[in-house]
Amino acid sequence: MRQLTILLLFICFSVDGFSNSGDSKKTGWKPLFGTDLSQAKYDKNCWTIKNGVFTASEDKVIWAVGDYENFSLDLEFKTAVGTNSGIIVYCTDPENWIPNSVEIQIADDYCEKWGTASKDWQCGAIFGHLAANQQKVVKKSGEWNKMEVTCKGKIIEVVLNGKKITKMDMNKWTSGKLNPDGSEIPSWLPKPFCGVTD
Repeated sequence: MRQLTILLLFICFSVDGFSNSGDSKKTGWKPLFGTDLSQAKYDKNCWTIKNGVFTASEDKVIWAVGDYENFSLDLEFKTAVGTNSGIIVYCTDPENWIPNSVEIQIADDYCEKWGTASKDWQCGAIFGHLAANQQKVVKKSGEWNKMEVTCKGKIIEVVLNGKKITKMDMNKWTSGKLNPDGSEIPSWLPKPFCGVTD
């Protein structure tokens, strides 16, 4: 089972569109969570929706209903100061999702903690695995950002505020300890990505 989720800590976002075609230029876009969160699994004490904007008051997951492959997710988000969050794709175990998924990082890179963190912990990176090719493409807290995540087979592409900043071929991640460039993978993410979509 592969699921898509948004994990957000004190963040607001709106999902503009979702397509399972893998091509954002095709028609057929639909709200991922429905217009009223009816197509989502979430904690009602954490997540609220007002005027099309979803807000999380705690660090809790919101899951899309159903399984998706070869899709594009188009969303807007804004962070609070110090936000550390993400979009989870290719999740094979929602009950234990941290070591069993791929996370596209959403972070406030202007705060000291994330601005000085490893680049693969910063906004637009594949968390713990692949840094974005540009940093601080995310806007400062309180400003809206636009992100598109496209997953097609084992290729993940991230566009942030109009810039193509991340492209990963999961076939290259054959180890659960070392990234292809030799850098260490966090110990709590021990599963190689090369087998995730098999």
